[in-house]
Amino acid sequence: MQVSTRLKTMAAATTRALLVGCTLLAGIAAAPHAAAQMMQKHLYPEIGSAQADINAALAEAKRTHKRVLLDFGGDWCGDCQVLDIYFHQAPNAELLEKNFIKVNVNIGHQDANLDIARKYGVPVHGVPALAVIDANGKVVVAQDKEFSDMRHMEPASVTEFLTKWKR
Repeated sequence: MQVSTRLKTMAAATTRALLVGCTLLAGIAAAPHAAAQMMQKHLYPEIGSAQADINAALAEAKRTHKRVLLDFGGDWCGDCQVLDIYFHQAPNAELLEKNFIKVNVNIGHQDANLDIARKYGVPVHGVPALAVIDANGKVVVAQDKEFSDMRHMEPASVTEFLTKWKR
């Protein structure tokens, strides 16, 4: 009788664990934005490297006949983290690879590299903020805060942007 009670207790505990696990997975599947917000990666390089990174990207863009995508933001920014996740999902990853050289520009806490942002027409009223430039450094499009609420947006908004501004 004692073995049977132990088995019932183990079965009940296993069932509870499975239910909790399934509930968590269902919540993540239903709200991918929340799952994305939990992860924080180091995305943006040192503040001082921005101009050199852009110059290198422009040289590569000339060589490969691509455009340069400037991503102004900071590691602290949850919406920047979500945008990065969306950039790595299909079809966005393929669109980026085929059409753009991406440069992350660290703006500190909206107090660094603002001169570079202004140079490319990005006023930085919210982040992430993007600019697409051609291989000669001419601005194709600059946005301000269109993606600054990325955690509440769908990956399709990124797909639409990349498709619209690809070469």
